[in-house]
Amino acid sequence: MVTYVEADVAPSRNTGQIRLYGAEAFSGMRKACDLTARALDELVGMVQPGMPTADIDRFIFEFGMDHGAIPATLNYRGYTKSSCTSINHVVCHGIPDEKPLRDGDIVNIDVTYILDGWHGDSSRMYPVGTIKRAAERLLEVTHECLMRGIDAVKPGARTGAIGAAIQSYAEAQRCSVVRDFCGHGVGALFHDAPNILHYGSPQEGVEMREGMIFTIEPMINLGRPQVKVLSDGWTAVTRDRSLSAQYEHTVGVTKDGCEIFTLSPAGLDRPGLPPT
Repeated sequence: MVTYVEADVAPSRNTGQIRLYGAEAFSGMRKACDLTARALDELVGMVQPGMPTADIDRFIFEFGMDHGAIPATLNYRGYTKSSCTSINHVVCHGIPDEKPLRDGDIVNIDVTYILDGWHGDSSRMYPVGTIKRAAERLLEVTHECLMRGIDAVKPGARTGAIGAAIQSYAEAQRCSVVRDFCGHGVGALFHDAPNILHYGSPQEGVEMREGMIFTIEPMINLGRPQVKVLSDGWTAVTRDRSLSAQYEHTVGVTKDGCEIFTLSPAGLDRPGLPPT
């Protein structure tokens, strides 16, 4: 049985109840998500061949601290970095290190800042130097999947409508949708109910109601959807070593649709690709 609760009276932990946030929370989320989006904007000029992902991670930490925010991933369940950097066939949760990026790589950079108690969660794909057309097409398809998923958000619809919009488009483009990871409720907590699947049918999932806040973050593969987690316990890769891409926004359900909290202030939601 799905239950909804006004966020102001909800326990400060994930109980499986779906929080419904008010105007004050939406205002707080706008600020946290704007900071995350601005950090991702700053990375556009930094992501170049020869740049170690550890340097990107240090920038994310320092940018957050300079603006009164803490990276949510830092020391989260033993994770020791301020961001996730997932390169080529890494699906998600790639750990920043000193290995330099190479020309032709594609990298997802996933950042969540905690600002005044609110979590701003977003990720983007960045091309490194000159990438192949197949990689560029994957980025285009994945971003379109995200935006089609967002277009399905409205009160009264079920969260399965999000997954259906993503899956139908991805598979029509001869790509696959990763099943092992999903979007999630976010706001006062980093990970909260409900889970947002990126596949399914419009009749599945929970009813979306005004005040819900969650992420949509499809992971789309050029090859098969199966993934495996490496021995570090975090890094997820495609089993067939095909390229994978992901874009992520945090959205809030409004009375007639949704608000995207993590849009780029500079219009750089698709770095390296033509503006939509």
